[in-house]
Amino acid sequence: MSVYCVHQLHFSIVQAGVIMMLFGVGAIFGGFFGGKLTDKIGFYDLQVGSLISGGLLFIIFGFQHTFLSLSIGAIILSFFNESVRPANSTAIAHYSNEENRTRSFSLNRLAVNIGWAVGGGLGGLLASINYHLLFWVDGGTNIVAAILLLILMPKSKIIKTFKKHDKTLVRKSAYRDKTYLAFIFLGTLYFICFYEFMIMEPAFYKIDWHFNERFIGFLLALNGIIIAVVEMVLIHNLEGKKNGLIYIVIGILIGALSFVLINIVPISAFAAIVVVVFITFSEMMTMPFTSSFWIVRTSDNNRGEYAALYSMAWSFAQVVAPLIGGLVIARGGFTLLWWALSGLCVVSAIGFLFLYRYKHMANRAVPVLP
Repeated sequence: MSVYCVHQLHFSIVQAGVIMMLFGVGAIFGGFFGGKLTDKIGFYDLQVGSLISGGLLFIIFGFQHTFLSLSIGAIILSFFNESVRPANSTAIAHYSNEENRTRSFSLNRLAVNIGWAVGGGLGGLLASINYHLLFWVDGGTNIVAAILLLILMPKSKIIKTFKKHDKTLVRKSAYRDKTYLAFIFLGTLYFICFYEFMIMEPAFYKIDWHFNERFIGFLLALNGIIIAVVEMVLIHNLEGKKNGLIYIVIGILIGALSFVLINIVPISAFAAIVVVVFITFSEMMTMPFTSSFWIVRTSDNNRGEYAALYSMAWSFAQVVAPLIGGLVIARGGFTLLWWALSGLCVVSAIGFLFLYRYKHMANRAVPVLP
């Protein structure tokens, strides 16, 4: 999108950055209302509706050529397109159980990473032919996904599995769950660090380490390849062995170490590969367990709201990461950025450790009936 705005539509870098930021703004609101609707109409209908509307809006978006129309379109498109995330997370929770829930989210991440890898390669090919093909293919894949959902998992066959809400139960709000709000805050700190790395890494390797585009592309692909090959096996062996918060702390500390390594290792292709391996293991150790953490705090009538807040944390990180990164780099270069991110990871890890101790002490304080 940023390349399309600059080279095809002749926007300035600032204008392209604003449009990308507005995608994140729309995603925040889409996650919020998507969670509300998930709890009201169910995850099935919302997924179908979001996929179809998002698909049509992608196609319409391709016909917008002014800065104003693209800015408005970015908010509307991301609002409808990102509203599917809380519904999708709720669906994963619905079809999994306590024994395989983390693996279920990990499997979903595997699908996302395969889609990311294939989509990135296909996007480059389509853009080299005609940029407008991107919008038609993006819209078409959304609509095809909705059709496949309707065919392979028809609502008439699964509606009996929907649990009716117990009207006598008090509905717990995610926005009043102090433990969960602390979890979201600490998670957002790490999400910002992760986005900083994914956004700034290509520019850093090109500007400071002088790698060519082909090798930078390999490094980006390496992240997805490791996840596809390793993550499911790793989570299968870790799930249930320790509290998920412990794995989150370990994963974030590995992330902190990866940022430190960038600043202290000698410049080489091998060093770059090692850094990518470390940050990928940080991601694999952290994200499946952050996904499963919020599920255990939910019930059938508030799961969408919890999923929405989690989705909004990711969208917020996506918006602020490039802004913070740009400001830090302007003041002290990439070196300052990597040190700052390593420190932010340590703060997040310490916070999660305190959260684990708080939960552990709270559980011990509950009396056990004879």
